[in-house]
Amino acid sequence: MDDYEEGVQWKKYNEYKINVDPYQDDKATEIKLCSFARPHMRAFHMAWIGFHMAFFIWFSASPLLSEIREDLGLSKKQIWSTSVIAVGGTILFRFIMGPMCDKVGPRIPFACVLMFCSIPTGLTGLADSFNSLLFIRLLIGIAGCTFVMCQYWTSRMFTKNVVGTANAMVGGWGNLGGGVTQLVVGSLLFPLFKFFYDGDSEKAWRTVCVVPAVITFLVALLILLITEDAPKGNYGDMKKHGVMPDISAAASFRSGALNLNTWILFFQYACCFGVELTMQNAAALYFTDEFGQSTESSAAIASIFGWMNLFARAMGGFSSDWANRKLGMKGRILVHTICLFGEGALVVLFANTQSLAGSICVMICFAICGQAAAGTSFAIVPYVDPTATGSIAGLVGGGGNCGAVAFGMAFRELSYKQAFTIMGFCIIGSAVLSVFIKIKGCSSLLLGGVDDRPASKDSTLSVPGPQQDAA
Repeated sequence: MDDYEEGVQWKKYNEYKINVDPYQDDKATEIKLCSFARPHMRAFHMAWIGFHMAFFIWFSASPLLSEIREDLGLSKKQIWSTSVIAVGGTILFRFIMGPMCDKVGPRIPFACVLMFCSIPTGLTGLADSFNSLLFIRLLIGIAGCTFVMCQYWTSRMFTKNVVGTANAMVGGWGNLGGGVTQLVVGSLLFPLFKFFYDGDSEKAWRTVCVVPAVITFLVALLILLITEDAPKGNYGDMKKHGVMPDISAAASFRSGALNLNTWILFFQYACCFGVELTMQNAAALYFTDEFGQSTESSAAIASIFGWMNLFARAMGGFSSDWANRKLGMKGRILVHTICLFGEGALVVLFANTQSLAGSICVMICFAICGQAAAGTSFAIVPYVDPTATGSIAGLVGGGGNCGAVAFGMAFRELSYKQAFTIMGFCIIGSAVLSVFIKIKGCSSLLLGGVDDRPASKDSTLSVPGPQQDAA
């Protein structure tokens, strides 16, 4: 057997415990939620767990901001400046991590970022001024770039007929960390630590963030030790055996950045995931300032927004996959547009809702639409340019953080009502841009294309792979 033949045939696992498509690089054609088998489902579960912990540390300070504001004597503008830097600091790293995934795979960058960001998280209690809090939240915010690795990983593991659902599920369950941290840190650990310190709230918030920091570091170690980059193995081994070529990170980034669809999705993602990031910082403060709720109560209410990720983002991805089977890419774009428009209209309604109960109900509705739109966004991303998926995921993902920075500045300078109204109309405007999405070889919202006709039933069937123990 010559070197070429050996290289083509090499893979870490010769058999899998899931149906795969050998014509799509052994990617899985199905999702088995109850399985933890390597490599596909192990990567699936570690992707959402890792991103969940990234969100957990990223917003671990958010439910404590009213306490931090009082103890450090900070103004509203200063508090919002720290929140803006927390979501803005990761923009550059999202752009970098996309090409990095194309180059070295998602596993190593994922683990390294989590390990690094767990350190400033554990040191949150050392903040004694506006500048020190700003710097700490800047470093913690880098954790947000793990979204790129999370989405790239599942795009690498699952075929196109289920990738929308897979991406949405890991992204949604990862984002759920934002709701969990509001509830666990703000309504559980903070009062528990305050009890240990005999009611001293300052000592409580200064030590409570050590808990998520330690857990996150341990999860990062697991990602390194028990997962693979792709169905056939880790990128280093695949390159060594000639299974995949060495990819230029610069060429990958250039290809993604020169595609108009990337920038349309960039702006639209700013108006769904960017809104979600803004709400992670704004919700607890909003219910404290506007409705006089306590720190613990506001954190519990704010956590509801994040908890919608339990199903909402996955619902968006599943709906996109379903629409793709019926209408092709036109179906994906249509579902995406409807979710964005619904989100924008509900945000405007939220801005004009005066009662606590009404605000909570409307918040839940626009959370569902917004998170579903985030799911439909990354159901489209793998189609834009398959050779530069990592770079495109990084650029589009960076749009979410850019949106959070822009909306955060609005909240910093304007009243809550004005800021929410502006945000709502920006989202509605982004929905209109869907008419300009045109992916090569696919149908668009208004124009025809090669997949104009609904996909046949046979086109969604799994290609069976060997059924066996994949260690």
